[in-house]
Amino acid sequence: MSKYLRVDEVVESVSKTHTFNKTKLKFLNTSDVYAGKIININELPVSELKGQAKKTIKKHDILFSEIRPKNKRYAYVDIENTEDFVVSTKLMVLRNVNTSVDNKYFYYFLTNEEMLSKLQARAENRICSFPQITFDLLSDYKIRVPDLTQQKKIAQILSALDKKIELNNCINAELEVMAKTLYDYWFVQFDFPFDFAQGKPDTNGKPYKSSGGKMIYNPTLKREIPEGWTDGTLEGLGQIVGGSTPTTTEADNFCKNGTPWITPNDLSDNQGKKFITRGATDVSEAGIKSASLKRYPKGTVLLSSRAPIGYMAIARDELTTNQGFKSFVPNKGYSSAFIYYTVNNSLKAITQYASGSTFKEVSASVLKTIKIARPPKNISEKYTAAVSDTFARQDVLEKENEKLAALRDWLLPMLMNGQISVK
Repeated sequence: MSKYLRVDEVVESVSKTHTFNKTKLKFLNTSDVYAGKIININELPVSELKGQAKKTIKKHDILFSEIRPKNKRYAYVDIENTEDFVVSTKLMVLRNVNTSVDNKYFYYFLTNEEMLSKLQARAENRICSFPQITFDLLSDYKIRVPDLTQQKKIAQILSALDKKIELNNCINAELEVMAKTLYDYWFVQFDFPFDFAQGKPDTNGKPYKSSGGKMIYNPTLKREIPEGWTDGTLEGLGQIVGGSTPTTTEADNFCKNGTPWITPNDLSDNQGKKFITRGATDVSEAGIKSASLKRYPKGTVLLSSRAPIGYMAIARDELTTNQGFKSFVPNKGYSSAFIYYTVNNSLKAITQYASGSTFKEVSASVLKTIKIARPPKNISEKYTAAVSDTFARQDVLEKENEKLAALRDWLLPMLMNGQISVK
C-alpha cells in the first residue's frame, strides 16, 4: 500500500557552515556537479575560497542547484570522507530525515525529467533575475512512497542502468586518454614513429625527436619543428564555417525530425562525450532557408566560439548550428580525429583572442590566424589509422549510453507512479 509524503517530510535542507579548521578544502560549485556525479573537485587554500563556499556535506546527501533545474546541476554524494569538502550556498544540500524512504528512491524522484521540467517551469515563473527554486518551493511536491522493499527494488533497477552508463563512461575516458596521449606524443613532443634507415615515418619505427631526428628552427612558430614539417594555421585543416538562428516568430521554422540544429547549450549538455547527433531542437526546410543555413557533413568538428568558449564535438551525421559556433569541415585532407585534437590543443591560444562587450567571442578571422605546426600528410594519416578503432569504439559506447539513458528515463516515471510493479 502506497502513501504520499511531502518532500519536507522526507528530506531537510542542510545549511551547516563549515568550521574551516584546515588550510585547504575541496570546494564544489554548481558547475562541478552534473547529472548525478561530481565531475570536478577544486582543492583550494581556505584564503582563496569564494564567499559562497560555506556548507558542509555528508555521504548520501543530494546536492541540487537552486539555479535552472533543467541544467542538471545535481549530484548524489557517494564519498566516504567528506570532512574536507565545502560546497556553494547555490547548492541545496538535501539530507534524508525519514527512515521509511530509501534515499536513492528519493533521488530518482527528484531528478527524473518530468520533475525537472516542473521545477524549471516554477523557477521561470518566479520574479527574479534568473530561474531559481528554493527548498520551500520544492517542499510543495509530494512523493509516492510504496513499502521500503519496493522502493529499494525500484532504486536498484535504475541504479543498475546508471552503473552501466558510468562503466561505459569510464571505458571511454580511458580510450580518450590513450588517443590524446598518442596525439601529444606524435604532434606535441614530435616523437612520431620514424624509420631512420628508410628516412620515412613508419609505425614500427623509433620515436623521432628522442632518437635524434633532425629539428629545424621555424621563425614563424619561433620554435623547432621536425625537418619536413611546415608552419600553418587552423584554416589549413578544413573550411571554417559558422551558423545562424531562424526567426522564432515563424513557428514552422522549427520542427521534429528535421535537420539537427546545434546550440552551445547542446554542447554543454553533451559534456564528457565526443560525438553529437542532434540537440534539443531541429530546424525545418523553411528554417534552413530563412536563416540561410548550410548543412554540414558527418565528421564536421564543432567548436563553441561564444562564452563559454571551447566546447567541442564531432558530428555523427549531417547537421547545422546556430551562430555560436565556428566549425571545421574536414575537406583539405585531414581527418576529424586529427582536427579535433589539433583544435583542442590550440584552445589556450584561441581563447586569449576572445573579445566582445556583451559576451566573449572568437571570430573566424581570428581562428584563421592561429598558428600550428603542420606535419606531412602521411604522418597525420598514420595517426588517423592508429586511433580509428578507438574513435569507433567511443562512438559505439556513447550510442549505447544514449539508449540506456532513454530506457531509464522511460521506466523511471512508470516505476515511481506504480504503473509498473517490481517483484
